[in-house]
Formats: sequence, structure tokens, C-alpha cells
Amino acid sequence: MTIEPKFSEEDLRATTQEVAERPVRPAMFRGWRQRCPSCGKGPIMRSYLKVRDECAVCGEELHHHRADDGPAYLTILIVGHIMAPAIIWAFTTFRPDPMVLASVFTVGCVALSLYLLPRLKGAIVGLQWAKRMHGFGKR
Repeated sequence: MTIEPKFSEEDLRATTQEVAERPVRPAMFRGWRQRCPSCGKGPIMRSYLKVRDECAVCGEELHHHRADDGPAYLTILIVGHIMAPAIIWAFTTFRPDPMVLASVFTVGCVALSLYLLPRLKGAIVGLQWAKRMHGFGKR
């Protein structure tokens, strides 16, 4: 009794080539620019942080993404690593009034966070698309 494989070697090679076709860096860069990770032309977001269900240009399904809290954690990490040394430097160099220092750096932290959050979410969706995670690899 012989067991016949469900897939031929050609099918397996085609599947392997298909997996290798999605480079990570361009997909993440397209996501950073808030564009579709597949075509790079259609907008990935329909509002500030809401990802479209599919690309308006190429039709790529985007509803599979599971960015969850990743962009928020990365935003906090980046903003903290930029602003903490900056506030120490500003305090030791210029010795401003504490309320002025707090006000300036509060506005800076909020502005940098609002800038980074949707871009990091797009980059994470691009990474998930490139790695075929969470349903992006289905035909």
C-alpha cells in the first residue's frame, strides 16, 4: 500500500517561492508611509488608527492584521529614549523654570507620540503582511 502525496513537488516549490516573494523592509517602509504593504499606492488607514479592510487600489485584504498594543509599546519606548536624555540635558544646560521645562517636554512628548503611533502601526501591519502572519498568507 503506497501513500500518494497530496501536493506535487511543483506545488511545494511554487508555495516556497511565493513565501519568499515578500521582502520585509519595503513592506515595513510602505506601512511606515501609511500605504498598502502590497502595492505601496493605496492608503492603509481609513482614520487615525483604523486600518482599512482592503486596499482601495490593489484589493489586498488588510483586515487580518493583529497590531494590538505593539505600536503603543514601541511609541512609548522610542519617545522615552529620546525625551528622557533630552530633558536631562535641557535641565542641566539651561536650568529653566520647572513649569516651563514640564510644559515644553509635555507638548514634545505628545506631539512625537501622535506622529509615531500611526506610522508604527503601519510598519507592524507591513511586517505581518510580509511574514504572512495572521491570515495574510492565505490564497
